[in-house]
Amino acid sequence: MSAKSNPLPKIMKNKNSKNAIIIFQKNLIQGKVKTRLAASLGHQQAMEIYRDLVAFTYRQVIEIRDADIWVFFSESFEEMDGNFQEHITATMVQEGSDLGERMENAFRTIFGFGYTKAVLIGTDCPEITPGIIENALKSLEKDEVVIGPAMDGGYYLIGMAKVLPQLFSQIPWSTENVLPITLQRINQDNISHFTLPVLSDIDTEEDWINLKNLISEHYS
Repeated sequence: MSAKSNPLPKIMKNKNSKNAIIIFQKNLIQGKVKTRLAASLGHQQAMEIYRDLVAFTYRQVIEIRDADIWVFFSESFEEMDGNFQEHITATMVQEGSDLGERMENAFRTIFGFGYTKAVLIGTDCPEITPGIIENALKSLEKDEVVIGPAMDGGYYLIGMAKVLPQLFSQIPWSTENVLPITLQRINQDNISHFTLPVLSDIDTEEDWINLKNLISEHYS
């Protein structure tokens, strides 16, 4: 496979499901998560915020019934929260020299298991909902790609019905040019695509101030 897995991975694949949700999750290591947020709030608080964002993301995806959930950790396998473990199909470790290669490899792994539609999300978008993810999967019944634009010029979701390597190579990741370049390549290659609503994610203290109520309301 294109991504590292357990020597004997426990894969709880639903035989009837052709849909997969890929969650890219950073390992909870202080100093390695939400570094831009940590610059103003400190590494400990940044890690606590990220932990809340991860839990929020899981609470959204487990509401989706017709899809298997695959978690790809950034560095190594990590013990899952017991509240979510039973909903996870498998855990893997990302593999690749940059974000694009890691995402491409994750899609290759998923399609290698027989899925026909897959969407990939991160864990830092408190505006994402089960409905948005379900809409993304549904759009892949007729379109080759679905993309969820982020306010900062990147995207919070990308989905496809087959691997399209050109969307992952030579992209200036973590810049405001990610989305424009991705859309340019989609249009250049006449790839049919569907665009989701524009959402915000959390990278800075200002983002956190503006969006933290969404998480608080979810747990109230």
